[in-house]
Amino acid sequence: MSIVALNNIRKVYDQKVAVEGLTLRIEPGTMFGLLGPNGSGKTSSIRMMIGMTVPDSGSVELFGQPFTRDNLKRVGYLPEERGLYKKMNVLDQLVFLGQLHKLSAATARRRSLEWMDRMEITEAIPKKTEDLSKGMQQKIQFIAALLHEPDLIIMDEPFSGLDPVNGKLLQDTLLDLRKAGKAILFSTHRMDQAEKMCDEIALIHRGKLVLEGSMREVKREYPRNRVVIDFEGDDRFLGHSSIEHVDNFGGHAEIRLWTVDGVEPDAQPLLIDAVARGTRISRFEVMEPTLEEIFIEVVGGSIDA
Repeated sequence: MSIVALNNIRKVYDQKVAVEGLTLRIEPGTMFGLLGPNGSGKTSSIRMMIGMTVPDSGSVELFGQPFTRDNLKRVGYLPEERGLYKKMNVLDQLVFLGQLHKLSAATARRRSLEWMDRMEITEAIPKKTEDLSKGMQQKIQFIAALLHEPDLIIMDEPFSGLDPVNGKLLQDTLLDLRKAGKAILFSTHRMDQAEKMCDEIALIHRGKLVLEGSMREVKREYPRNRVVIDFEGDDRFLGHSSIEHVDNFGGHAEIRLWTVDGVEPDAQPLLIDAVARGTRISRFEVMEPTLEEIFIEVVGGSIDA
């Protein structure tokens, strides 16, 4: 049984098509990335998924059933636009939000304290929301989405406003929740995050699905034609005929090799040329294209600002 099933959904706002014919499935225990640049239709899709808006056509199913408000008892949602009460004490606020999900005050308080300890923000317990940093507020709202122990966790741009340390903490927590069998959907325009974390992805552009599947399946369709080189000395090897494009950062180069008919190119002639020139090579790594590079190739570089 799919946790989420979007069936050919479409949404138009003032003659602007936000989502066009989107179909996708999210299975239990899956980290699913809904990816695309800002304005691509990610948030509009999520809002239809949880009943904030209704599709103009198509249908939404949650937990194997047509969408009903009752389904939302099993959903935790972190919106892109935050919505905490600025003047309210943090712990009181979490208890209140837990009670909205039908938790007792005692259970909501216990879980709130446990999560605040896990997210390393116990110092925020007596403070008001307005006294917290943007990153701290983000973690508070993240906790609020999890207090009722939902089966489906939806995170819209969850890493926004977090520094690398707290981003790593949030990432590890999401991975632990997936191991516990939760289905997790997170939307982001950060392809690097999705590439590390997701089992399945759907790339959307201008409201349309342009690429979907497991991360392995998506990567398998593209040849390993990227080379990363760290070097010292003569860099004239970067003019080798096998190179389609190169970004030379001085001692570090990122290279795309020519590919013919989808056949994986041979990087050895490039390495031989570098060594023959007396260039000292400390790293020479042949890599598959990144998810961001794949996305740019699929949409032809026509990414909205």
